[in-house]
Amino acid sequence: MAEIRRRCTVWRASVIVVLVVSLVVTQAPPASALSLAEPRTAERAFVSLPGADDSDHRVATAWFALLEDLIRQASGFSPPVAARAIGYTAVTLYEAIAPGMAHGRTLAGRLNALEWTPPMEEDAAYHWPLVANSALASILRRLFAHGGASVRESIDLLEKSIRTRYEADVAPEVLRRSIRRGRDVAAVIFEWSKHDGGHEGYFYNFTHTYRPPEGDGLWVPTPPQYLRALQPYWGMNRPLALPSAEACALPPPPPYSTDPSSQLYQEAWEVYDTVKNLTPWQRETALYWADDPVLTATPPGHSLAIATQILRKENVSLARAADVYLRLGVAIADAFIVCWRDKYRYNYLRPITYIRNVIDPNWNATAVTDPLITPPFPEYPSGHATEAGAMATVLAALFGEQYRFTDTSMERLGFAPRTYASFWEAAEEAALSRLYGGIHFRSGNEQGLVQGRCVGEWVLERLR
Repeated sequence: MAEIRRRCTVWRASVIVVLVVSLVVTQAPPASALSLAEPRTAERAFVSLPGADDSDHRVATAWFALLEDLIRQASGFSPPVAARAIGYTAVTLYEAIAPGMAHGRTLAGRLNALEWTPPMEEDAAYHWPLVANSALASILRRLFAHGGASVRESIDLLEKSIRTRYEADVAPEVLRRSIRRGRDVAAVIFEWSKHDGGHEGYFYNFTHTYRPPEGDGLWVPTPPQYLRALQPYWGMNRPLALPSAEACALPPPPPYSTDPSSQLYQEAWEVYDTVKNLTPWQRETALYWADDPVLTATPPGHSLAIATQILRKENVSLARAADVYLRLGVAIADAFIVCWRDKYRYNYLRPITYIRNVIDPNWNATAVTDPLITPPFPEYPSGHATEAGAMATVLAALFGEQYRFTDTSMERLGFAPRTYASFWEAAEEAALSRLYGGIHFRSGNEQGLVQGRCVGEWVLERLR
């Protein structure tokens, strides 16, 4: 554990340097950019600046890579809070540059309660990478307002490095207008976000007002820390795209029973027996997908990292990157809302509670899966499975059902890269990893994948 934390600290210290170098050194100007020999004093000379479809993805991917690091740095970014930040960041990027995209459409009227966003100035030139840079810096300053000096410095440094990279090629008025548009859109999106029920959620992960229901089969705080329930009201938040409070609702989990022939007993025994006889690969898989806060950007950050790797591999345009981040970000954010709604609707007990009460009072999964522990909220459905199912549904629709990829995002913690034949293969492994860790029953994993698929399909339909 100490070695993993040391590697994490070293990586964090170098992440901004890597992002800056990738932008300043390796990124060539777009082929369609005007020659520096043309006059820069007259704005008209820059009207042919490239659109977002002709601009490089690297401004977007650099910012979303930084977003992963900010989630690790800032306190309070539990998985639901992190998912929300990813969603609003993605919406901000897309909305800011939509007028510069060949097929861009405003999100006003397409996302819940988003009624208006700033229009672009008519017949005016914009530099879309600079618009994106300004928008992303502005929204992240707001979403991570409590993050402290290191977070502010990270945001300031990346924004300045990107602006410096481009500003010599842009007329002063275009530069000012582009920066202004990014800031204006970010301000509107943030104001909209403040009324969804999750504003500043990092301050109240563990509310003192919630009292969980009591009874057989219901969730209770679990060892070793016996923490209060995390974000018990998150399921009441306004989704970004899902149409109603009951969208993608799941049926109840298996009825509580101590009968050895019951479904719950059989599923608990599977967890018990699997953990007792865990293979090295199963243990490695449980740890690979653990995505613990502080050490990682949590499960939604893992899905974001996979998307960023693919966008870089495919060398997509800025417009394509914004489109992918939008659909993935909205799906991840909404997945955590509906998942948390059903978690606290059913308040289902965790495997460790059932197994110790019914099968083996001395059972301790952590002895096998250290440092993995049961998280402090109800079992059904699995949050890992729900968000992974949403990720797989969206990315498969955008890149193909049989898209083969290699995930290298966990190398920073000493894990070897893993190659998957499809996004669904990765999602199913992520879900099953929670059984290997002694954290979820099989039905919680399987129903989570079903719910994630439902969320992903709704988002894809809403954002066509």
